[in-house]
Amino acid sequence: MDMRIAIAGGGLGGLTLARVLHRHGIEATVYERETDRTARSQGGMLDLHPESGQRALAEAGLTDRFRSQARPEGEEHRILDPAGRTLVHHEPRPGSFDGRPEIDRTVLRDLLLDALPHDTVTWQRRLTGATPRPDGGWALTFDSGHRAECDILVGADGARSVVRRLLTDTEPSYRSTHADLEISDVRPELAELVGAGNLWCVGVNQVLSAQRLGDGRVRVGISLKGRHRQFDDKRALLDLFDGWSPRVTALIEAGDGPVTTRTVEAMPTGTRWPGRSGVTLIGDAAHLMPPVGEGANQAMLDGAELAAALAANPTDPDAAIRSYEEAMFARIQPIAEMSARVHAMMLSATAAEDLVRFFTPRSAEPALTD
Repeated sequence: MDMRIAIAGGGLGGLTLARVLHRHGIEATVYERETDRTARSQGGMLDLHPESGQRALAEAGLTDRFRSQARPEGEEHRILDPAGRTLVHHEPRPGSFDGRPEIDRTVLRDLLLDALPHDTVTWQRRLTGATPRPDGGWALTFDSGHRAECDILVGADGARSVVRRLLTDTEPSYRSTHADLEISDVRPELAELVGAGNLWCVGVNQVLSAQRLGDGRVRVGISLKGRHRQFDDKRALLDLFDGWSPRVTALIEAGDGPVTTRTVEAMPTGTRWPGRSGVTLIGDAAHLMPPVGEGANQAMLDGAELAAALAANPTDPDAAIRSYEEAMFARIQPIAEMSARVHAMMLSATAAEDLVRFFTPRSAEPALTD
């Protein structure tokens, strides 16, 4: 393909797209706003689903590297009530990759970066605008004052995508509030409480969660229904959980880093746009969903499928993009609807009992007898 492809955003979706294109002999340039790969934390860990994230890594030729870095034991999860009683405890089969093994986001991003030519990613390039060129393609401007041109522009630039504005006026809307803090010095009793994977302590319209990272640290999250102020310290968070078991709130007490607060947003389910020559979206830019385990997986699959479509039809990239978009729209709608339902369920008044039903396998129907 003798075309210049620009990918705005060096997250998991954009890097997967670049890697699969590279495997097909098609080079692209990734423009990333961060200064380098270590500029900020990439967040906690995620579970890679066989039908999406793991499939994308297989297309990228990185399955073996993924398995060498992933943590099947991270599939362990517990659900507690505010009194600290265990409602659900799942322990995976040791060493099994049959399910959804966990991997730290930073480790996964590094895995993808290391699989690309060193000059694929141009750092410190936050896209601020794109205008159509008279002869086709796009003229790109960046906040640094730099400029570039491309024939195909892919928006992998997240929730507040600049590229999305070229295709639709639809914007994400508010869903909930989330706060994060981290425990770097994990006491034995907290390590035992969290286990090797995820913990959710579920109350009425709020959840206190924790997850074990690969280096032993614990990432603590607080999810709240409705709009809340910025939380500047642990005391403000502890006030929200007054009356909860001290065994659980000890996770907040032990936080030894700053509290970060963010709003959780989502695009309307079923969001589409009319096709436009030389431009498309992947990941959160295309279908931002509540964070219930699908976002990164679907972004990576978007990248792999778009790369495959472009490689299969190199003489007509617009037709390839249309093919990718139609398949993506059909795939994402039920997943986005499910994600919205799960997110609402986790922050409902009956979240604990609903989650127990969600995670408890249904017993087999009794056999009919004469």
